[in-house]
Amino acid sequence: MRKYLFIYKSEVMSSLQYLANILFGFLGYFIMLFIFFQLWKYLYSDPDSVMNGYTMAEMVWYVIMTEILWSTLGGKNLCQKISNDVKSGNIAYNLCKPYSYIHYALFSHLGSITIKAVLYTLLGLVLGFCFLGEFPNISFLSILLWIISSIGSLAISSLFVIFIGLFSFKIEDANPFYWVYSKFILILGTIFPIEFFPKILRPILRYSPIFATTYGPANLFVHFSFQNAFRVLIAQFIYLGIAYVLCYFVYQKGVKKLNVNGG
Repeated sequence: MRKYLFIYKSEVMSSLQYLANILFGFLGYFIMLFIFFQLWKYLYSDPDSVMNGYTMAEMVWYVIMTEILWSTLGGKNLCQKISNDVKSGNIAYNLCKPYSYIHYALFSHLGSITIKAVLYTLLGLVLGFCFLGEFPNISFLSILLWIISSIGSLAISSLFVIFIGLFSFKIEDANPFYWVYSKFILILGTIFPIEFFPKILRPILRYSPIFATTYGPANLFVHFSFQNAFRVLIAQFIYLGIAYVLCYFVYQKGVKKLNVNGG
């Protein structure tokens, strides 16, 4: 475990050299949040009205929390990196090293997005307060559980992206699969809570990765309860195991047939 923590720490330190890139990304992040704030301000003619269990302020905070997770993940870059490692044969050099490629990819990516996650969270909280003039009714314990669930969300999402990137063992380019997956999460898990979808879809979404990766952590921030926190953390534990097993299965099947061109 110590070697993976070293990889994580190295990536955190490396990301500090590229703060300008992170800060530049704030512009698109701010525009997205501003658009959603105006949208919900228009839909809620009365700010105190409740729509599907959410007030306007709760909806804004929900979108801010999901956007933090979505904007932080950097799934496209991770998928491209895994895909390039497979296609170029660089992944073969990890076979003789004393660590798992899946663990390396996971801890390396989490390290590269840690600073970004902290900055995006701070910016999201500031923007939310500027938009609404108040924070949700939260406690220290609820914030702690939200942080834990957010870390779990990023770990699960990263593993799913690694899983998609490893498709390159079978096909030439896994990026189209990531595009479909990202749009699925964006539309069904970021913009609207599960309660806003038709009743026939709600049970499906509650048992899908959306609950563990976006809806669950964001809902904890606006509708905290210990029962809800327990459900989210259990779901994340299960999906963390599922995502890892999928990565391990595809990786093991892939390396058996790996052909490295040019050495």
